[in-house]
Amino acid sequence: MITTNTARAAVMPDTLLAKEATDILREHSTDLLFNHSMRVYLFAAEQGRQSNLRFDPELLYVAAAFHDLGLIRKFSSQDERFEIDGANAARQFLSTHSIAERQIQTVWEAIALHTTPGIPKYMRPEVALLNSGVLLDVLGVGFDQFPAQLREEIVSKFPRTNFKEGFIREYFAGFAHKPATTYGTVNAAFCERFIPGFKSPCACDLIKASPFPDNEEKGPAT
Repeated sequence: MITTNTARAAVMPDTLLAKEATDILREHSTDLLFNHSMRVYLFAAEQGRQSNLRFDPELLYVAAAFHDLGLIRKFSSQDERFEIDGANAARQFLSTHSIAERQIQTVWEAIALHTTPGIPKYMRPEVALLNSGVLLDVLGVGFDQFPAQLREEIVSKFPRTNFKEGFIREYFAGFAHKPATTYGTVNAAFCERFIPGFKSPCACDLIKASPFPDNEEKGPAT
């Protein structure tokens, strides 16, 4: 593994590990999710370079390649968040390549937290960068700060063909069969919009339903 803060822009890691990750993504993913994952890596790597972060391009690439695999039926569980499914798939993949546990955990956390607002940016560079790459590609966060010519080069190589509507459709389909797993995440809004009658639990109601009884307030001791 080579840690870098000067990775050339718009270049994938040229390693066996990266190639095998690409092959898995290509075999099991859709064209839309494949292109999305490639853009996420390239956006994230350039953001890391711009910020002068020292990151491992292989780890970041594997995280990008696997970050949405949990949306694919082959990797999807019945009762885990799709992000966890993707993280677990990446762990299994990396564990067969003699990768150190700390590095595996970094990839796992990057994938597991890539849709969690506000937290990844304070974590290790690979975790923070995967999240920022996703935010740029899906929501356009940081669009104006990213070099326009490079952005156009990346999108030309990995097109956003009907991406907005297509991504919403494919994204929701990846967890529509287990809406309860979206509680407390941004994904709950998808279920509320597309599943008739679905309402994500309210934390206030859950607190009130706790089996613990409240103690009666006692007056001051005399």
